[in-house]
Amino acid sequence: MALTALRWREDRLELLDQRLLPAQSRWLTCHSADDVAGAIRDMAVRGAPAIGISAAYGVVLAARALGAAATAATLTPALDTLAASRPTAVNLFWALARMQRIAATQQGATLIQALTNEALAIHDEDRRMNHRLAAFGLPLLPEGGRIYTHCNTGALATGGHGTALGVLRSAWTAGRIRGVIAGETRPWMQGSRLTSWELMQEGVPVTLVTDNSAGHLMQRGEVQAVIVGADRITANGDTANKIGTYGLAVLARHHGIPFYVAAPLSTIDPALPDGSSIVIEERDASEVRQIQGTPIAPAEVPVQNPAFDVTPAALITAIITEHGVIHAPDTANMAAYLANIEGRDVDDAGVNP
Repeated sequence: MALTALRWREDRLELLDQRLLPAQSRWLTCHSADDVAGAIRDMAVRGAPAIGISAAYGVVLAARALGAAATAATLTPALDTLAASRPTAVNLFWALARMQRIAATQQGATLIQALTNEALAIHDEDRRMNHRLAAFGLPLLPEGGRIYTHCNTGALATGGHGTALGVLRSAWTAGRIRGVIAGETRPWMQGSRLTSWELMQEGVPVTLVTDNSAGHLMQRGEVQAVIVGADRITANGDTANKIGTYGLAVLARHHGIPFYVAAPLSTIDPALPDGSSIVIEERDASEVRQIQGTPIAPAEVPVQNPAFDVTPAALITAIITEHGVIHAPDTANMAAYLANIEGRDVDDAGVNP
């Protein structure tokens, strides 16, 4: 059975609790929008695409609870709760906007069914998008190379195959790369707990390294490319991703190594001109003072814990989406890319713009 992070069961949403992996596989059952928002906020489910899909199902649960009283107005509190769960991942707001558009036209039982259909469509589209994105990204990776990745962007972070990790999985299957280097990705250790585990499930050779090893490995010629995901991409190509990504991009540029961002079109937020407009989530200090509840620092030491950083577009070799590749992203190239695909059906994304 394919690895998955979430399962819809008609009257409930089941989420694989990623806080416990790889030691334990436990499914959380969400019966309400509040349950889903809590799971997103507490990182039981994570990854921008998976967050968006989960939020869509959260709206369905809210509508089911309202029954005949389900309308755009009565769903507003649930939508607001879900929107407040994580501020940086644009996929969350993209999915909620889709659900809001459905709610604006119907009510009651008809609305519940329409919202269910839309959430299922969002989930299915993400699965298919992952494979199209991987097909565009695969030929960019150096043949026979070892590729460095950060955080987790695989099946656990999406509706299926993965974004950056999906490219790597496809590249390994095609015999294009010889292995993956996964940074541990503090403080939640998504690289060590999730990415290494996912790749091992697939039989992809993976080496886990501490985050501060990246420069050393690049200096020694052990990294041929870097590929990461994204939680938000602005109109000029600046990219917000898990904290530590910016440092990797700087190192890659210094060592002449290509740096790729792989993310669905829904991650691009053309309303934001550049990365300075992105809201960066600041998380609880306990995540840095502890590892899975075990203290590793003085209990009262002041902590800064930004969940994301912004990589300037000038450091990004290319952005890969399900519609193709944006080389040397900047405001002009991003605008041309978006204009090229405007109005195209997502299933027609077989030609690189």
